[in-house]
Amino acid sequence: MNFEPGLQGNGNGGGRLPSSNRLGFGIVGYGYWGPNLARNVADSDDFRLLGMCELDEDRIAAFKSKFREIKVDRDFDYMLADPRIDAVAVATPPATHFDLAKRALEASKHVLVEKPLAVSSTEARELIRVAEQAGRVLMPGHTFVYSPAVNKVDELIRDEVLGEIYFVTSSRMNLGKYQRSGVVQDLAPHDLSILLYWLNRRVVQVTANGRSIFQDGVPETAFLTLSFEGGAQANVQLSWLAPRKFRQMLIVGSERMVQYDDGEADESVKVYDRGLDVSTPANAPANFGEYRASYRSGDIVSPRIDATEPLAVELHDFATAIREGTTPRSSAEFGLNVVLALEALQHSLERDGQPTEVGIAGNGNGRASVNPVGTGVPA
Repeated sequence: MNFEPGLQGNGNGGGRLPSSNRLGFGIVGYGYWGPNLARNVADSDDFRLLGMCELDEDRIAAFKSKFREIKVDRDFDYMLADPRIDAVAVATPPATHFDLAKRALEASKHVLVEKPLAVSSTEARELIRVAEQAGRVLMPGHTFVYSPAVNKVDELIRDEVLGEIYFVTSSRMNLGKYQRSGVVQDLAPHDLSILLYWLNRRVVQVTANGRSIFQDGVPETAFLTLSFEGGAQANVQLSWLAPRKFRQMLIVGSERMVQYDDGEADESVKVYDRGLDVSTPANAPANFGEYRASYRSGDIVSPRIDATEPLAVELHDFATAIREGTTPRSSAEFGLNVVLALEALQHSLERDGQPTEVGIAGNGNGRASVNPVGTGVPA
């Protein structure tokens, strides 16, 4: 499976297009992510914010305080019937993504749906089918793949600065917002999207262990192990119960190591010219002591990172896909692979860490293909 992005640029367009040439844009949901979308769409060179769909009166008031001239609909069908709106962003809870995105696609709207694309691979595949049938762009909002820091690490990997990637560790923790779906469904999509993007390989097997402390069946802490095609592994720690926000990943390669810290404003990426070199004796070694190991400790470099808002880059990629027919960096198939990995993680979590194979996005059977290792039969 190839995860090569269809768009490498990281700007948000040239000069601002006249209002009549910008794509009409509507947003459904003004909760956690909706305000960020509204602000970026309003400032976009590519889009014109024309509508908001929201039910909550307090959220409507918050939106109207910033966008007094923009129409607010309580009925999504009114937005879908507006011929001026070319594209819709779905920024509502994940359980609602499928219904809202499908209705928008069937109304001939291009759709940007916040992560995850859907709550099951069956739903994700159906959305992809409807989008292809309608000839419309369907794009999941995996914003981290548009982060300048994430793309700097991706550049180092693709230029083989790190050598062969051995493993990645990730910690994503905070004293966070409690979600009934659990910490894996809430936070793991971020790490999955970054890892799929960096390693350019699909996840083939996962294990997940978690602990529910305050409410049965809702894990607040989880430990994940992901195995990728080609042999690379990743260990991911997720928690809502940490005393401070912590977003850090470490990539260990045969030549160099990289630390990515999303909480660092100035030095979010650090490249370590460090490693371990092991030489094998000419003759077959009699014991481990005959191997010669040497530690390499070189410079630590912090490359310059562009100060660009990822969501602005994401929206430009969405607009380019609509206008030019390109494949967005965060494509629908990319989003399906994230959903497939989430399904396998949930299966493993519910079975006390049982190793679970991950389905293939292109198998076309409409199922998750989640197989417990060793059984050979679908769960």
